[in-house]
Amino acid sequence: MTLGDSNQPMDFIRVAVMDDLKAGRYSRVHTRFPPEPNGYLHIGHAKAMCIDFGIAAEFGGQCNLRFDDTNPVKEDVEYVESIQQDIRWLGFDWEDRLYYASDYFERLCEYAVTLITKGKAYVCDLSADDIREYRGTLTEPGKESPYRNRTVEDNLDLFARMRAGEFPDGSRTLRAKIDMASGNINLRDPVMYRIIHATHHRTGDAWCVYPMYDFAHGQSDSIEGITHSLCSLEYEDHRPLYNWYLDALDIDRPRQIEFARLNVSFTVLSKRKLLRLVQGGHVKGWDDPRMPTLSGLRRRGYTPEAIRDFCDRIGVAKKDSMVDIALLEHCLREDLNKRAPRVMGVLKPLRVVIENYPEGRVEEVAAVNNPEDPSAGTRTVPFSRVLYIEQDDFRENPPPKYYRFAPGREVRLRYAYFLKCVGVVKDAQGDVVELTCTYDPATRGGDAPDGRKVKATIHWVSAAHAVPARVRLYDRLFVKEDPDDVDGGQDFLENLNPDSLEVLTGCWVEPSLAESKPGSIYQFERQGYFCLDPDAAKGSLVFNRAVSLKDQWARIERAQRVG
Repeated sequence: MTLGDSNQPMDFIRVAVMDDLKAGRYSRVHTRFPPEPNGYLHIGHAKAMCIDFGIAAEFGGQCNLRFDDTNPVKEDVEYVESIQQDIRWLGFDWEDRLYYASDYFERLCEYAVTLITKGKAYVCDLSADDIREYRGTLTEPGKESPYRNRTVEDNLDLFARMRAGEFPDGSRTLRAKIDMASGNINLRDPVMYRIIHATHHRTGDAWCVYPMYDFAHGQSDSIEGITHSLCSLEYEDHRPLYNWYLDALDIDRPRQIEFARLNVSFTVLSKRKLLRLVQGGHVKGWDDPRMPTLSGLRRRGYTPEAIRDFCDRIGVAKKDSMVDIALLEHCLREDLNKRAPRVMGVLKPLRVVIENYPEGRVEEVAAVNNPEDPSAGTRTVPFSRVLYIEQDDFRENPPPKYYRFAPGREVRLRYAYFLKCVGVVKDAQGDVVELTCTYDPATRGGDAPDGRKVKATIHWVSAAHAVPARVRLYDRLFVKEDPDDVDGGQDFLENLNPDSLEVLTGCWVEPSLAESKPGSIYQFERQGYFCLDPDAAKGSLVFNRAVSLKDQWARIERAQRVG
């Protein structure tokens, strides 16, 4: 989707916004993207961003970036900075509208005092475990706290002392006085404030009482003049609570509309679980290319355009569902096919010596940079007597329908000559380590003047000119489509894929890549799309495979059309 594209399909959220404008309920559209700075953004947040920023742009409105930073124990400046970087990378701009819930701590505290004064909030001495026990269940009502009927004066005094730091963590909370028998558990006297003696990343030690997310969220929207609060489905049951606070305070109420959160096969999109992967050493950080974080996807070689295309294709739904990760990979292939330069790289090299090619001779053969983009032009690649080809492109005893290199067989070298295998060299273990070959000088460019045909074209690099590289091949992080599909007593970590990363050393790439910049993306012909990793700055080239050339989703689409 192009930002501001008026041709975007009218899903139920857009229809609701359109209806609000037509009915005069709102004269403008103002949304917000409200991440908590307690982790890195992932592909699910990309969907939310496309909705929040996209809808605002389509209706000529505005979208704020607001950090809901109400829990100093879990938040960090690192997360704040990474989130801003990811949003900009994805192509969205909050302009001058960067806000924090902590900007409103004083006003939120005043709101709390207002509710106490109205007899709608009270200080409770129950422990967290007791509050949980008193809350009841989905089928049984809760019990009122023994502290529920304190006087307004006592509650004002105790809350002031909570704020002043007189009480230890967890000893008291401020709770809303709503309905302990409500069928919606969120309305059973929810906690509004808790005591946390911890340094906040923005306010330092100025506060030792912090608002709960549910108390800060709706009021922050109201303070900022948000018209449409677009949330994922897990907040649907919280909407009555948000509205209760707003109505009790007699302040503007945004319209909240919920949509299905994104679930992607073979991965997890829970910051809590992603944090466990990082802290447990199961991945190499938040930006590990196996992670569904935007920083991990970026490092792997995903583009903003591919991710936004993916978000557009899955659309906006009202019910949760699982999206096949193959669709995300398909979107990347489609994008990179149009833009990625083609190069040749040999990942598992097999040495080839061309007996009848003059020693010391070097030719420059022309190679197409991108057949999908004629304006990309060509480059020259050195060709010499000793080459490297892929080990998989040779079989001493080829199986049926194997058309690549074998003893006595001829193949075409990409952009160069026909090559014939005339000998095989083995090591002491009997493994093939070198091929002896001959070439046909008349076939330069890939065609034989006598009209003979070959059934395979393989890639190669010149041994004397190739640049060494390491390559990381990534697979699914989990072995099951739903990582949470586990037996009793186990959790999602049991489904981690032990083969999610394969590191190849001793790879060789054509010399044109020697000066590549980290983040550069290429198609290694016949191999896939690869991104130069930031680790390359430490010395040798290190490439991450973004995605293979094999496209499962394209095959599914073709089969559906035929059917």
